[in-house]
Amino acid sequence: MKQISVFILILFALNSFAQENLSLEQCYALVEKNYPLAKQNDLLLKQNALDLEIIKIEKLPKLDFLAQASYQSDVTSLPISIPGTTVEPPNKDQYKATVSVNQLIYDGGFINAAMAEKSASLKTQQKQVEVNLNQLKEKVNQFYFSILLLQEKSALLVAKKTELETTLKEVKAGIKYGVLLPNSDSVLEAELLKIDQQLVEVDLNKISLMKTLSLLIGIPVSSNITLENPEINTQLNNEIERPELELFQLQKEKIETSEQLINKKNSPKLSGFATGGYGNPGLNMLDNSFQTYYIAGIKLNWNVFDWNSTKKQRESLQVNKEIIDSEQEVFELNTTMELTQQQSEINKISTFIQSDEEIIALRKKILETSASQLKNGVITASAYITELTNLFEAENNLSTHHIQLQFAKANYNTTKGF
Repeated sequence: MKQISVFILILFALNSFAQENLSLEQCYALVEKNYPLAKQNDLLLKQNALDLEIIKIEKLPKLDFLAQASYQSDVTSLPISIPGTTVEPPNKDQYKATVSVNQLIYDGGFINAAMAEKSASLKTQQKQVEVNLNQLKEKVNQFYFSILLLQEKSALLVAKKTELETTLKEVKAGIKYGVLLPNSDSVLEAELLKIDQQLVEVDLNKISLMKTLSLLIGIPVSSNITLENPEINTQLNNEIERPELELFQLQKEKIETSEQLINKKNSPKLSGFATGGYGNPGLNMLDNSFQTYYIAGIKLNWNVFDWNSTKKQRESLQVNKEIIDSEQEVFELNTTMELTQQQSEINKISTFIQSDEEIIALRKKILETSASQLKNGVITASAYITELTNLFEAENNLSTHHIQLQFAKANYNTTKGF
């Protein structure tokens, strides 16, 4: 289901690119799909399939071929002679060729335990990949909201420029009819040039960040694309839903499968065998001729005492499990502390936004008065620009705080695992 959702988001993202639009959720989906680390999931599945096939081979018959020619310095002979009987000693040069088949009959569950251990290892590795990909959301947040800040600043600069151009026309009309002093328009024209410089700087910075974001999400992103300003919802509590918690659990489950594998290692193993051969001598050492022969049977192998090696390995795994519990405790503590700090940041920025709105309302009234005074020649163009800049800075602060609030909420959700 999750893969289907990601696929739908990517299709939607590609459609949005054609519309020159990109959202934060689309960036999340793209980085999860296209970042090089995501390829490891397929590789891990392929590796696990090979490992399981290797383990399953242990259930198949083992076939061995042996060919040997030898010469020995002495052979077995009778120390006495028996009247009427001639016993020839074996030849010192001997030859044999054999084919042996060994079939495992019972392994005490060792093979099944080994396969279970490999499957647990695969789940742990896949979850580690998910954890690493999830951590990339912090980078996505950083670049996305940095671009969004530049985007909003550019919009405010354009609005300021439009306001100045309108005022410039009125000032030039006032100069023409002698209401305003000559060169009053020069101050406004200089300010317009300054705004053009700021717009160029903002565009260049945006292009640079867009290129970095493009590399991160694995899709070419045009600098003309507009990023959507998200409205992020958060639940301000310390409940953690990070994939790291699942990873800790899977690591402990893998240790449990390793314990089962160790327990099965010393289980009795029963196998059948058969050997067919041709050699000189054969099984009858007193017959100096080439013969065919065979041996068949079953054998039991049981390591009854291993000098407490199994016990010590289990103790080592138990210590490892305690280490994982400690790491989980540290992770939960650090994450809770980080969430607490981010909650404070969210509350602080929310307070700033309220005061920003009050400041803007006052600055607009002041600017209206200044515009009227400029038209009537009461104040200079420089004084008007000062008030216009003050309003622009207040609006920029509000816009910045709005984006910072969404940025803080996005980081909060990322830290929480939402």
